[in-house]
Amino acid sequence: MPRPPYPHNVADFNRMFPDEDACLAYLGVCRWPDGFRCPRCGHDAAFALPRRRLWQCKSCGHQTSVTAGTVMHRTRTPLLIWFWAAFWMTAHKPGLSALQLQHMLGLARYETAWLILHKLRRAMVDANREPLKGTVEIDETFIGREQLGLRGGRQLAGRKALLVGVAVEVRGGGSGRCRAEVIPDATAATLSPFIVRNIALGSTVLSDGHRGYQGRDGVAALGYIHLPRTQESFRKAGTEDVVPHAHRVISNLKAWLLGTHRGVGADQLPVYLDEFVFRWNRRRTPMAGFQTLLGLGTHHEPTTYDEVLGRPPAAGVPRTRGRKTGLTRISHPAPAST
Repeated sequence: MPRPPYPHNVADFNRMFPDEDACLAYLGVCRWPDGFRCPRCGHDAAFALPRRRLWQCKSCGHQTSVTAGTVMHRTRTPLLIWFWAAFWMTAHKPGLSALQLQHMLGLARYETAWLILHKLRRAMVDANREPLKGTVEIDETFIGREQLGLRGGRQLAGRKALLVGVAVEVRGGGSGRCRAEVIPDATAATLSPFIVRNIALGSTVLSDGHRGYQGRDGVAALGYIHLPRTQESFRKAGTEDVVPHAHRVISNLKAWLLGTHRGVGADQLPVYLDEFVFRWNRRRTPMAGFQTLLGLGTHHEPTTYDEVLGRPPAAGVPRTRGRKTGLTRISHPAPAST
């Protein structure tokens, strides 16, 4: 039996989720679409304990949380707040800042809105998602403010911006699904694993003439059909854009980061990339992501507060709730010694 429908608009949401009990019942139906089954004894009847968000088996008394395996696991925030946050995250195409969500839901603390959004972002990546396939364009770009005194577009030493790899499917004259990840550099040793993680073997990969895509560790050696393009060859053909679909994704990504979030911190950029990819891949059916955000059907491990904030600061240094506009340099882990 399929899971219950998701809300398509505000009227649907108000009808489906008027109170906490309705949210709790919805979670129960999503978790057991064919009816309750006790995970301990397999019995098919249970008592609902709404104040504790539990179902108790009538046979053996085992208690099961309906929020386990979702982003709401062990939360003290009302379920209706979580449902509204997931709804607005999907309904509002440009996305939401934590300050916007705080005002829209009437939350007393900015930190509550910030943590909810970050937990929702971490539910956007399905570990079993299908890789890109067919014809795929790939490129890299720096995300961060302009910096004077750099020599060339690929200089890494001293650069504060972060390098991001982008891949996007080509579907006729349009763009299909995309992927985006922070990468430490643009060498073949880095680009090759990025390609393998995100693109199905046998696909055709289009890139510029960068050496990181070529050679014995390059794209062709990995089992892909590689069609490198150079600016010179395209100028002769009357055009200068060698990977137009990838550049379109990059342009939208940068406009979204500045337009919605006014820039993000380097430590949180990877999850904002996940959000952009989630939105791009569902841009024609955004509301279909409502259940995914809540973790229904995907069973995401719960994300803790410390995991969202990252490594704690040095002893005696207080945590800050975020970074100012723009990116700061992030240190990448050193390669393991052999």
